[in-house]
Amino acid sequence: MDNLNTHSPGSFYETFSPVLAKALWDRFEFVYTPKHGSWLNIAEIEINVLIRQCLGRRIDTLDEMQAVTHAWEKHRNNAKSHIDWQFTSGDARIKLKRLYPTLKM
Repeated sequence: MDNLNTHSPGSFYETFSPVLAKALWDRFEFVYTPKHGSWLNIAEIEINVLIRQCLGRRIDTLDEMQAVTHAWEKHRNNAKSHIDWQFTSGDARIKLKRLYPTLKM
């Protein structure tokens, strides 16, 4: 889960009664992603490609949605589409220095 402000217990309590909000919140185990997670950025880019190339029209049924997205996925995989991610761990150690511990010997 990302760190969006709506992904917190407060959002449940704003929407539901306290008893229901607590019951719903207790059903989940939240694992928050890093705010600068490169895999998350890559996933968002891929979802945007899917939306632009495949979902920019009305799709009437779940079966049609599954068929269209499966065909798109197959095409992307066969074309060996990839994202040229250039942010390296070395870059991260510089830009996000405060998040990386330094070992003192």
